[in-house]
Order: sequence, then structure tokens, then C-alpha cells
Amino acid sequence: MRRTAGRTALGVPAAGPGTGPVAGPVAGPGTAAVADAPASPGGFAPTSASAPGPASVPEPVAVRQQLRTEFPFELPRGYVDESGTVHRDGVMRLATARDELIPLRDVRVQENPAYLSVVLLGRVITRLGTLPMVHDGIVENMFASDLAFLQDFYRQVNAEGHTRAAVECPHCSEPFEVELGGSRLGES
Repeated sequence: MRRTAGRTALGVPAAGPGTGPVAGPVAGPGTAAVADAPASPGGFAPTSASAPGPASVPEPVAVRQQLRTEFPFELPRGYVDESGTVHRDGVMRLATARDELIPLRDVRVQENPAYLSVVLLGRVITRLGTLPMVHDGIVENMFASDLAFLQDFYRQVNAEGHTRAAVECPHCSEPFEVELGGSRLGES
């Protein structure tokens, strides 16, 4: 079998057009690798200074993705505090293993396993309206529809992750996000 791709001095296939920077010299037509020159610290032999080669390609810059740990939400009805103020907008953070383990030692959860979600949500909701602090006592006094919403939101954020993907328009190259999964049963 005959290969048509060029090879470097060490026998590694050379990068073709559009495949990124070349890691070492390319031995092939129009280039010359110095065979008896000492290897550089990276293990590649230097090319001859007079040999025409590919133009200097800058190293690709590593793109650091940051993990999103907080997610805003708006309750369907809202929590009503003792003064009658309705609190609807809030923030939930990603749960840690500790967040899921500590409530299991709670006596209320041991007596009634359904209480687990109340204690857990009290740990991961970091803000709710203008309340100075959110705890399980606030969560247990929420309307049932808000509790169901928060349980679903918790599952979506922690178990499934988000279902949005960054894409680019093939016509105008404008970036935007699309929702890959539906938020209701049966949607996709």
C-alpha cells in the first residue's frame, strides 16, 4: 500500500492543508530536513535555514471553558413571606455530593423521605427575591407548584445538565444558541 501524505523526519505523517500547525519539519518536495543535526528538546530535528518551508503558523490558543455553576430561575407563583411580599426570581447553584449526602442524616428526612427534596433545595438555592437567606424552612412554605418547578429545575441543572448548544449560522456566521431537548415530556 502506498501512502501519499508527506512525512516528517521522524516518520510521523505531516499535517495537511487546514489541519493546523506542523509540529516538526516536513520531508517532501520543496523541503529538506537535516538528518544528522541534533534533535531539539521537543524531539524534532531542525530544518535547514535555506530550505523553503511552510509559513510560520502561530500556535493555537487554548480556549478555557468556564463551568457555569449558578442558574437563574423564576417561580411560577412565588414565595410569599410573612409581610406579604412575593419573591419570584432566584438563583440555584450546582449541587455537590455533600449537598446530596448531608440531608440523608437529617432526622426529618429519615422519618419522611419525601422531605429530602425540601432540605436539598434549601441548600442549593442561593437567592430568592430580596430574602436575606434561603433555607429549608422557606422551601417547605412554598406553593406546591413552585416546589414541583424547583424539583424539575434541580434535575435539569444537576442530573441532565443544560440542553443548549452554541452554533453558528451557516449563511451569515452569526453565533447563537439552540435548545436540543424539550423542557416538557414528549418534546425533543
